[in-house]
Amino acid sequence: MSTATLPAAGKASGAAATATGQAWSVLAVSTLAFTVCFMVWMMFGVIGIPIKKMLNLNATEFGLLTATPVLTGSLIRVPLGIWTDRFGGRIVMAVLMAATVPAIFLMAYATAYWHFLVIGLFVGLAGGSFSVGTPYVARWFPKKQQGFAMGVYGAGNSGAAVNKFVAPVILVALGWTAVPTVYAAVMLGTLVLFWMFSYSNPQHLVPHTVSFRDQLKALKDPKVLRYCQYYSIVFGGYVALSLWMVQYYVGEFGLDIRVAALLAACFSLPGGVLRAIGGWLSDKYGAHSMTWWVMWVSWICLFLLSYPQADFTIVTVNGPKTFHVGLNVYTFTALMFILGIAWAFGKASVFKYISDDFPKNIGAISGIVGLAGGLGGFLLPIMFGALMDLTGIRSSAFMLMYGVVWVSLIWMYYTEVRKTQVMGSHAAASPSFTN
Repeated sequence: MSTATLPAAGKASGAAATATGQAWSVLAVSTLAFTVCFMVWMMFGVIGIPIKKMLNLNATEFGLLTATPVLTGSLIRVPLGIWTDRFGGRIVMAVLMAATVPAIFLMAYATAYWHFLVIGLFVGLAGGSFSVGTPYVARWFPKKQQGFAMGVYGAGNSGAAVNKFVAPVILVALGWTAVPTVYAAVMLGTLVLFWMFSYSNPQHLVPHTVSFRDQLKALKDPKVLRYCQYYSIVFGGYVALSLWMVQYYVGEFGLDIRVAALLAACFSLPGGVLRAIGGWLSDKYGAHSMTWWVMWVSWICLFLLSYPQADFTIVTVNGPKTFHVGLNVYTFTALMFILGIAWAFGKASVFKYISDDFPKNIGAISGIVGLAGGLGGFLLPIMFGALMDLTGIRSSAFMLMYGVVWVSLIWMYYTEVRKTQVMGSHAAASPSFTN
């Protein structure tokens, strides 16, 4: 009997080891692919500055330019999430990356404003990779590790910071047109690596008996709408400010583009890399607790960032005295760094909500929540530019974000915090009624 069971046990352990190895390989290569996709998606955050000067764009036009790729990267997230559930993340991710390479390369030959907008729509497809990789990597791991796995994958958001490190160097050395050329080559090389080291598992696919309409039924759940609101801040705000910060530093503090990009990375880098830690914390403490504290930290930081540079005069017994109030570049960067950390944790906690509540429909739900976050990233830069053109106040961007966070805090209090408190007090009182 023992001679029969030992080979079976050995085969089982060998299969488990192989599956574990494949899971970590999928996670590593998918995270690399998402990092490169996000780097490409955020490309206008740096090359948009010389393009703005070349085309003599105002702030609203610049906002639209930077936001255009975000639009298509957002709109395509729902179908990509559904296709990933049905056909598998490996094939969908590979096709998506291949489709973006020609558009990235053609960006170097654009000369008119409409050229950049049209090509930007196709480049923006790279942003849809999030809704492919999230369900793809999550299904390779057990439930207790899915928050961490999705957090590691989501750390590919650090591609926004990579763009700020790499693009200014290429731009200064070779001109802005070299940036999309290099990025197209990097995307193609990453596609090859992804295909070599990723795997497929038919057991991860949604049965073909489940229709698209069945997958979308869960979108009627009011919880999904709430998660969309949260994600429009922690991801949409992250994308919008990642695109906006380089030119903000240049305009507000008069910095060189390389220094401005480096300081802007103090927000983008922790906002991406620390998402893995946010996933681990969400596994440990729960999605609700993490998201609640993220919103409060965001509210405090945005309140301080909203205050514009101001001089005010007070009439004293010794005559008028003028005082200056405003953030210097060091305090501003420190607050942005804290905000980046908070949003990294928040991005992970929102998707922990999804994996907890919709384990069999992660692709479709992550697609619609990702769509909401991406649309936030599309609309906010345009609104930032419009507000600055209307008011002339650069910090109006943070005033807008402050108001959006207020909405989420109030919504979260009435739908989660207050409900939990009421249910908790009811649970505590219920034994006295039953005795």
